[in-house]
Amino acid sequence: MSFSRFVAAGAVAFGLLHSTVTFAATPCGHSSAHEAFNIQALKSELMVTALSCNAQDRYNAFVGKFRTTLLNEEQKLNTYFRTTYGRSAQREHDDYITQLANIQSEKGLQSGTIFCMQRLAMFDEVNALENSEDLANYTDAKDVTQPASFETCAAPAVSSHPSRPARRTTKAKTTRRA
Repeated sequence: MSFSRFVAAGAVAFGLLHSTVTFAATPCGHSSAHEAFNIQALKSELMVTALSCNAQDRYNAFVGKFRTTLLNEEQKLNTYFRTTYGRSAQREHDDYITQLANIQSEKGLQSGTIFCMQRLAMFDEVNALENSEDLANYTDAKDVTQPASFETCAAPAVSSHPSRPARRTTKAKTTRRA
């Protein structure tokens, strides 16, 4: 076996191993929460690009084209945060959106002047998409920056009858006399 064939075989084996490990790391597969996080991250990245590269008209065209999908995915994200965080859902959601924009802006600043050349092509890519399924597939394939790792398989189920916290009982201290 020649060296180049050996390297090619190793690359294929690594790719197969890597894809297996990646699949195993996401046992829930494609969930609605996962999709909602991906689409929110893409939307944020496109917004940061639009603001940084003076492409607001291209961002507005994206939002107009996928308005229904973006609203549906936002609703899924709201449901995820409500189910996961309860009363602090809005705060947690707002924190996530802020962190998302901050980390994507920071990535842009680190890229310097090449940022716009790299990112403006995303508008052409999303413009070529035809429907929400295409958009979901695109976000799965795109390496969009997220601020943190969220468990996006599904939020924990909320019981319709929340259990009351157990009452703490205190026992009176007794002293033994010798």
